[in-house]
Amino acid sequence: MLHVHGLNLTELKQALTELGEKPFRATQILKWVYEKGESSWEKMTDLNKATRELFAEKFSLNSLKHVRSQESSDGETTKFLWELADGKLVESVLIRSGDRRTVCVSSQVGCPARCAFCASGQKGLIRNLTPAEIVEQVYIINRQEKVSNVVFMGMGEPFENYDNVVKAIRLLSSENGMNLSQRRITVSTVGVIEGIRKFTEEGLKVSLVLSLHAPNQHIRKKIIPYARKYELEDILASMIDFSRKTKRDVTYEYTLMAGINDHIVHAEELADLLEGQQCTVNLIPYNPVDGLNLRRPGKEVIEEFFKKLVDRGINTTWRYTKGKDIAAACGQLALLDNIVTL
Repeated sequence: MLHVHGLNLTELKQALTELGEKPFRATQILKWVYEKGESSWEKMTDLNKATRELFAEKFSLNSLKHVRSQESSDGETTKFLWELADGKLVESVLIRSGDRRTVCVSSQVGCPARCAFCASGQKGLIRNLTPAEIVEQVYIINRQEKVSNVVFMGMGEPFENYDNVVKAIRLLSSENGMNLSQRRITVSTVGVIEGIRKFTEEGLKVSLVLSLHAPNQHIRKKIIPYARKYELEDILASMIDFSRKTKRDVTYEYTLMAGINDHIVHAEELADLLEGQQCTVNLIPYNPVDGLNLRRPGKEVIEEFFKKLVDRGINTTWRYTKGKDIAAACGQLALLDNIVTL
């Protein structure tokens, strides 16, 4: 069965033609789905009953089942748990900030990166998500609150599911899809150089973030297994090339972990590493994960680290943690073994 949320207009027209249906029906279907937010064939009243029954047999409008939602105490974050058709589970997060509504989507079940500070990769990679499964995370949430931004920062390494992620981006930004501005879509990678280079040539206006988390290759190898495959110097070169060719600034995420990468000498080293780049460093105080023996630095340490970067001329932000109380903050999304449907 084909999933409508994973098909672009051309593909849907082709599928309809093969069924002996008129291709213009594709435009009708996509308007019902994306403009009117409809997820039931029965309610598409400009299609006759026989056509609706045929489409219901051949096309799926639902690849995710909403299991439950959790709301943060401040009301600014909601975490969604989805069950896939094969029973696997993934999570995504809606973050509210003023008028902005950002959905943090997952691109894989589990994660192959296995970063030392992140819950998502503790059990490794289970499987890739399809374009439809990625798009529907945004689509379903958008039916509740108008989504303005999408970040691929949930479970998974997006560039290890490259084709499906790029297709999902094109579907989300298509005028026949959700019609989101590509400039409001961000992809985060741990540093898969082949993916970065390929992404540079896609012609997208999407922002790119590198999960850096260390000022040198030695520390990076300790906390990010992928660093054993990719040299930091080569990763940074690919990020600089992306920025130069796409005219998009890049961001480097840096999770501060007490006693590992939070010393003032690390800030100096990081400033040396990025000096002269058109970039932003996003500092993220470590968010606790059950079973991991890591700690968040004290506020004074974070402030000193932040100040050093700013004094060295590095554009730096300090991410305000949202959703920590419901394990929805950066690095806290995880596979769940046991669930209770609410």
